[in-house]
Amino acid sequence: MAKQKMKTKSAAKKRYRVTGKGHVKVGKKGKRHLLSSKNRKRKQRLGGNRLLGPSDEPKALTLLPYARA
Repeated sequence: MAKQKMKTKSAAKKRYRVTGKGHVKVGKKGKRHLLSSKNRKRKQRLGGNRLLGPSDEPKALTLLPYARA
């Protein structure tokens, strides 16, 4: 009998991407709405991605069982 596969958390696969070195990349928050009150420099800073912190990274990797590099 075949071994069961683990399920990947759907919310995690939409939010996280694992880099080649095994770190977790995530998009920045704060650029969805109420943009007229934020200045141009702040909105530019909010663009792009960032790496998760060392305390949150293991938690995110448990939600993505097959994403380990």
